[in-house]
Amino acid sequence: MRKKFVLIGLVAVTSLTVALPGAFGKTAAGTTTAADPGITSRTITIGGTFPLSGPVSRYAPIAFGMKAYFSYINARRGTDGKRGVYGRQIVFKFLDDQYNPAQTVQATRQLVEQDRVFALFGGLGTEQQQSVRSFLNQRKVPQLLVSTGAATWGRDYKQYPYTYGWQPDYVSEGRLYGRHIVENSPNAKIGILYQNDDYGKDYIEGLEAGLGARKSQIIERQGVEPTSTDTRSQIARLRASGADTFAIFVTPSLAIGALIVADALNFRPQIYLNSVSATDTFMTIATQRGGADATDGVISATYLKDPASPKWAGDAGMQQFKRLQAKYYPQGNPNDQLILYGMAKAHTTVQILLLAGKNPTRASVLSAAQRLDFANPFLLPGVKVKTSKTDRFLISQQRLLRYQSGTWNEFGPLVEGRPGGR
Repeated sequence: MRKKFVLIGLVAVTSLTVALPGAFGKTAAGTTTAADPGITSRTITIGGTFPLSGPVSRYAPIAFGMKAYFSYINARRGTDGKRGVYGRQIVFKFLDDQYNPAQTVQATRQLVEQDRVFALFGGLGTEQQQSVRSFLNQRKVPQLLVSTGAATWGRDYKQYPYTYGWQPDYVSEGRLYGRHIVENSPNAKIGILYQNDDYGKDYIEGLEAGLGARKSQIIERQGVEPTSTDTRSQIARLRASGADTFAIFVTPSLAIGALIVADALNFRPQIYLNSVSATDTFMTIATQRGGADATDGVISATYLKDPASPKWAGDAGMQQFKRLQAKYYPQGNPNDQLILYGMAKAHTTVQILLLAGKNPTRASVLSAAQRLDFANPFLLPGVKVKTSKTDRFLISQQRLLRYQSGTWNEFGPLVEGRPGGR
């Protein structure tokens, strides 16, 4: 599997790379000037790092979903009659970092210094993207729409003005779970399995905020390292603690294992599963390996439409997703929400590039990213992609959902995750 993803990644890089020399730009007076790297008269080259192999390679479809959408943009004619973005083809170079921050640094340097990309879009992983954030901001290379919900991406924009997140942040998601527990299980005894880094700690911060005065009802916390492959000892301690509510804040492979181990130990609390580990693909694997008892009743949150749900069969955005997936990434699973996530992120990327103007610069891209306000066809109705100079949380609305009999079912209202709303 690892060799397969590496090979596909290399093919993806080479198949979209038809760069021509002659970067250009024009001043207000119309004279030609040197443009930022990655821009030519016919192409705009962007990049990103993703775990195409390694412990969280289950996230690899995100990159291929992005590539599929860019392929569509490169093939269709826009309202100006030109293919791509203002006649430029999008060249998307994405490299495998195996979810290893050291490799993220190496791959990012290659993209910036050797491949000379215009900007980075969608790079995955909290620690991984933090490891290159200072470098990219010092070089004034946009690091946009990172595939991680750490609150720092929206909170610390003054220190890192070239870095933007995309999805709802983990603090607001954790707060949503805490509020639901208070409203529905006020006497809950809560145990937490969390990834021992900012990814997991953000979820705990949000959960505690949502619980408010009831945060003392968290009776056990078990951390696990990002590179771990086994959670049996942690689950056993959580079961022994007497917890009747179980929050899982880890990456997909560990989350699948946690669901299976909890069921095998006859540990049957109410489970809250973080959204990044709660796609249909991952839940199907956990159900197949652990049985329906391992997954029935699990609660999570979402802001995305679900390609596995018949509810969206007649939806125009979902129909577009199915067409693009079949044409540009036919080897993918048409029900994989990670592919849809990638397309949704690529849609936002294209909107930013369009807003940046016919002769974009890195500065104009950053300016564009500060004035977004649109609906994305792959997100839930009512969810807006919206920013301002002081609000860098692009998506902040989500709904709760419950897994039952092999299907996720949304319940409750669309909730604004940021204090003060929009």
